[in-house]
Amino acid sequence: MRTDDTSEPAAATITPYQDGPLLIRGDFALVTPEGERIDARRGTVALCRCGRSALKPFCDGTHKMVNFRAGTVREG
Repeated sequence: MRTDDTSEPAAATITPYQDGPLLIRGDFALVTPEGERIDARRGTVALCRCGRSALKPFCDGTHKMVNFRAGTVREG
């Protein structure tokens, strides 16, 4: 995956899953809006997109129970 037209690979990749979370892989930092670091504990994390996770910002699978729907590509 590339960040632009150069040959340097992206430090992290973010993949939106159909009706599910955003999966982040690679070298990344998670921070609060105030700039405080959130411990990701691993190099791959799933972030909630449905807004219902009890583990926000991480996905806990609640999207399946609430019938969350979202695509994988930008619409518009």
